[in-house]
Order: sequence, then C-alpha cells, then structure tokens
Amino acid sequence: MGRKDKEIKDKEVIESIIKRATVCRIGLCENNVPYIVPLVFGYKDNCLYFHSAPEGRKIDTIKRNNNVCFELDVDCELVKSETACSWDMKYYSVIGFGKAFFVDDPEEKRKALNIIMEHYSGNPHEYPTNEINKVAIIKVKIDSMTGKKSGY
Repeated sequence: MGRKDKEIKDKEVIESIIKRATVCRIGLCENNVPYIVPLVFGYKDNCLYFHSAPEGRKIDTIKRNNNVCFELDVDCELVKSETACSWDMKYYSVIGFGKAFFVDDPEEKRKALNIIMEHYSGNPHEYPTNEINKVAIIKVKIDSMTGKKSGY
C-alpha cells in the first residue's frame, strides 16, 4: 500500500468493515480481460459466500480461472472544497485476494445461504430443496486482505 498512514492492519477492524458492507465487488479475469461484479454476500471464517444463477459469465470465468480479488467499502462521503484539487472522499475499504470454489453439497449450500442471509437480516432462513438445487454457491477462500481508511 502506497500510503501506510491510511492502512488498516487490525483484522478485527477489517472484519468490522466487511460486516457493515452491503455490496462486495469481485474481480475476475479471463484472457487478460478484467470483469467486476457487485454482489450480495456473506462472510464467515475467512471466507466470502455468494449466490448466483448456475450459468453466466461469472460462473464460466471462475471455472476457467478461480483467482479472484474483492473490494468492499463503507461510510463513503464526498468532501467538497473551494478548489478542485482539494476535493476528497472519506471511506473505509477492504481489498483482498483469494480462490473461488463452487459449493455442491446441498447442506453446505444451505449453510452458505444462511451466512449470506444472516449478513443482511441477522437471522437464518429455511430454503426449499428445489430452490437449493437451482442456485450456485461460490465460496472464496481468502488468501490476503488489507484495509484502508481515508478522512477518518
């Protein structure tokens, strides 16, 4: 990180940012072409979980290259100024890297869906088996992540 004064190293603070975020953007790459997707997510035990339709560009890209990066941010606020070069942005963010895998076991899919739902609602839910079978679950095992703050 270029600006060490903005770096967040404390894992508890990084995880608090993740827990407050509402969108996780994952970055994928295929044939040297980047692709970014904003997703709802869940986080537990150093892993991110996403649900998806079982087909599509994201699924195809992960099947060919499971290296991913991700970004989350919270408390974003524009800081206006009298001069153009003094405008700024306040935020907390997390950027990380990991490997994406597909969860196939129905019980593991159910657990992953609950991790996602608990992130937003605070509660687990029930899922009909036919719905579990229709959805793809992507699990990202995080290799590394760093936090950054600006303006706080």
